[in-house]
Amino acid sequence: MNFFRYIFSLISLTCIAQPKEGIWRGNLHLNTDKHIELPFNFEIKSNHLQYNLIIYNGQERILVDEVTFHHDSLNFKMPVFDSEFKTQLIGDTLLSGIWVNHSKTSNNQIAFTASFGYKDRFNVFMQHQDSSYVGKWETTFSPGQKDSSKAIGQFNFVKHKNIIEGTFLTETGDYRYLEGALINRKMHLSSFDGAHAFLFIAEHFGADSIKGDFYSGSSWHENWVAKRNEIFELRDPETLTFVKHPDEKINFSFYNSAHEKISLDDEQYKNKPVIIQIMGSWCPNCMDESAYLAHIYSQYHKHGLEIIALAYERTNDTEKAKANINRFVKRLNIEYQVLITGLSGKEKATDSLPFLNKIMAFPTTLFLDKTHQVKSIYTGFNGPATGKAHEKYKLKTELLIKNLLEFK
Repeated sequence: MNFFRYIFSLISLTCIAQPKEGIWRGNLHLNTDKHIELPFNFEIKSNHLQYNLIIYNGQERILVDEVTFHHDSLNFKMPVFDSEFKTQLIGDTLLSGIWVNHSKTSNNQIAFTASFGYKDRFNVFMQHQDSSYVGKWETTFSPGQKDSSKAIGQFNFVKHKNIIEGTFLTETGDYRYLEGALINRKMHLSSFDGAHAFLFIAEHFGADSIKGDFYSGSSWHENWVAKRNEIFELRDPETLTFVKHPDEKINFSFYNSAHEKISLDDEQYKNKPVIIQIMGSWCPNCMDESAYLAHIYSQYHKHGLEIIALAYERTNDTEKAKANINRFVKRLNIEYQVLITGLSGKEKATDSLPFLNKIMAFPTTLFLDKTHQVKSIYTGFNGPATGKAHEKYKLKTELLIKNLLEFK
């Protein structure tokens, strides 16, 4: 009887339309009134009706393996961040639904559609190989406003793919992997990673100047301008956050997800250099840094290095915070302690660590010697999308770690 039920269910499934395997183009409808859409590509694969997705952003590949397909509903949860898609399959080549970002308390749903067979990220018939946007740009977001901020834009034309890739470096982190195209001489770039939903549009005004719009999610928009400047640099990230009294002994204590109280004074950390990572599971730059620190820990823990992460989550629900952290730890293969502070936001982080002048970014990372004196504090993180800046950061950081471990 069970065998016949199995055969009947299999026949029923084959009668229902299945999503086509291959490349799709998704669109997040950020502003339906102004027809502003954020496109990204993804691939659907199946193995015996078990579906996986791969999301593409430039050189980044995001495997989405929590996918459910029932009747005409195709739902998938992002692998690291607390967000998910709820969609309906129309025929076998269209999806319609919403993206829900659970880490936000308002404006956390965006309409979503997707079509099979569109390999180009942006809907463009043909673009010319234009190098006028290539290079390094001194960028100002919200120019002329009191919350104006500086950044470095870096863009590259990938000829064999006929696309533009790039990112923005800021004093609080980078904008990760951006990919796009030239449409009517305007540069269009987008990125979607489960937390970031970024869309940039830019055009020239003058030979070496560009201006544009930046959209983030459904509620954020700001203008930006940039001028070509190959020597422009941001402020030194090791000068922005500092210890108020360098001779003061620092300490803290928080609980891990197993409700064990962990302190810097614990025996485990005595006479060992310690990296303190101030982060959140909702933060894409923290994800990139955590992946790097997980590698560092596996390489140098046997030589005495310890790492402690302090998580400032975007929820007051302790159980929800635990679930988010446990998911984050599992996905990134983190073996060091990640402590749940029960707090959120840069202001609360600053209050909970009174020995520091301020926390202005997630992540912020402290490097302590064997006596737990602070030797360096790094604000933000230059992730792998920043290329040479990322390689420079890794070289400098690993040299510092070897000095803290007193390698000969």
